[in-house]
Amino acid sequence: MAAFAAAAFLMGSSDAFYVPGVHPLSFEKGEDVPLKVNALTSVHTQIPKDYYRLPFCKPENGPKMASENLGEFLTGNKIQDSPYVIQMLTEKRCSKLCQIRLNGVDALRLQKHIKYGYHNNWIIDNLPSANVAVSNGAMQKHYAGGFPIGFVDTNEKDAYIFNHVKIIIDYHVRDDGGYRVVGFGVEPTSVKHRFPGGFEWDGMASDGFHKELETCPTATTDFISQDSVETVQVVRAGEQILFTYDVTWIKSDVAWTSRWDVYLSEDHFVPPQVHWYSISNSILVVLFLSLVVLSVLVRNLRRDIAAYNSLAILTDEEEGDEEDEKGWKLVHADVFRPPQNRPMLYCVFMGTGVQLGLTTLFAIVFAAVGFLSPARRGSFMNANLAFYMLSGVCAGYVSSWLYKAFDGKYYQMCTVLTATLFPGISFAIFIFFNTVLAFHHSSASVPFLDVLIVAAMWGCISIPLTFVGAFVGYKKDKMEFPTITSSIARSIPEPPLTLNPWIGMTLTGIIPFAAAYVELFFIMTSLWMNQFYYVFGFTLIVYIILIITCAEVTLLCVYYQLCAENHRWWWYSFFCSGSVSFYMFGYSIIWFGSLEASKMPITYLLYFGYMFLISFGMLLVTGSVGALTSLWFVRTIFGTIKVD
Repeated sequence: MAAFAAAAFLMGSSDAFYVPGVHPLSFEKGEDVPLKVNALTSVHTQIPKDYYRLPFCKPENGPKMASENLGEFLTGNKIQDSPYVIQMLTEKRCSKLCQIRLNGVDALRLQKHIKYGYHNNWIIDNLPSANVAVSNGAMQKHYAGGFPIGFVDTNEKDAYIFNHVKIIIDYHVRDDGGYRVVGFGVEPTSVKHRFPGGFEWDGMASDGFHKELETCPTATTDFISQDSVETVQVVRAGEQILFTYDVTWIKSDVAWTSRWDVYLSEDHFVPPQVHWYSISNSILVVLFLSLVVLSVLVRNLRRDIAAYNSLAILTDEEEGDEEDEKGWKLVHADVFRPPQNRPMLYCVFMGTGVQLGLTTLFAIVFAAVGFLSPARRGSFMNANLAFYMLSGVCAGYVSSWLYKAFDGKYYQMCTVLTATLFPGISFAIFIFFNTVLAFHHSSASVPFLDVLIVAAMWGCISIPLTFVGAFVGYKKDKMEFPTITSSIARSIPEPPLTLNPWIGMTLTGIIPFAAAYVELFFIMTSLWMNQFYYVFGFTLIVYIILIITCAEVTLLCVYYQLCAENHRWWWYSFFCSGSVSFYMFGYSIIWFGSLEASKMPITYLLYFGYMFLISFGMLLVTGSVGALTSLWFVRTIFGTIKVD
């Protein structure tokens, strides 16, 4: 579970194309086209629910689970069969499905889910259902988030169910005569069905299927008025709800390989220009920082190094007093002193940050080239698990390599913490939420067997690989520093207000956050509002820009701290770049208002709990980038001067 948190912030997209590993299905005329149902979802509660937990029509032999992978279970998908009968190119009008009489419990449960804004998520041939709405004679489609199960009146007093659906399926004709599904939409309607003479079908009479209904028009939106309680189906105890459906087939020129394009782009909702504006803004930030680094660091460092080296070759009589020396050279005997506070934890954070950073990079790259896609549900989650486990080698290597440079003595403890600290926190939070979701009867509650599988992957693969990397790191020669560390630490003078370390660590994260701010909005929308966001090409660029920005900003801050004779730069460099995570968490608090969240405590726990975990993972990734860059920088500049 550790990889999920860090990768979640950096999820993005690319243009749609054929997805490797997803095979096309061809149907003959009259052949059954299965319609499957997924879990009910709501952006207001963030708690997915089993479709058949509500009083909906069920298959004759009961619903059966579709084959699912581990990633689908972990993301709350629960795909099952449905009683809807659909045949290729066979149109239906007001076909009766079943009739259900609501008891008090079912009515209250259905009312609650409608008022919480739950949506159906149906699937045909691996295509999720689009929400179709007709306004002023024009058809509009929204391709993410499914379609609502009902609506409430203007006073939010009564709830009404969408018990009639018009299923619209686009098909493409192959050259060999077969047919393929290339589009799927559902137009939901609430209808209080009536038979001629007021007869109500009781669901048991055999002639009920053959009787015509008075309430099935040619176009459902032409006669339904949601303001008229006489024509819509209210949800109350004792009400008999008749579920019906239409099936309409529309020929399309869209090829099967391009059918996901409209799902993944939805240009009328998020224009690509917005992403390009974000990228352009970020690139300008990086260029400005690069110019600052070149003008400040390179120019100043060349002057300082030349002055220090010329001073070092003077004779004792010609050599100036120590007071003539100033700046970062004065701390040469202390700059490589191990971190004063918790050096082991520093090494653990660095190793874990490298592991999460590599996991995120690999996941974005594989998604950008098309190997990970919404067309393969759970693939992104499975990939993150695999990448995180394999990156454990790098985590163990980096933490042990640094810990050995600090002359640490508790090697085993350092390796154990590297392998267990962040994933242990993530797994504990996951188990807590999984237990709470189980009490709420949520489909997001992962079965116990799958929890054991995740635990086994962590304990039997990730942890051993971390120990393998640590073994290699401990066997490697100790890192050599260009200067000798003195036995007594040099006192640090009182810095001016502008160079106060706490101010630097607090404010530095604004610049990397500004570089990724615009893209963060779309990422948050994807994470918490059930929107498709698959522009991983943009995300890869933003990720690289974020890394470069963190590195450059940290170099400037560390240089000025050294010039102020502050040799405690290890943790400082980590939090300078890592502070972007603080702004990210603060932004998530502000953004939370756009969810219009329910008053259920579990909604707040889920959102802020996982956002804390994501922000913590971002702290480790960006912090390790800044700290490793600073280590290279400090070793380089002190290696170029001559020290007595």
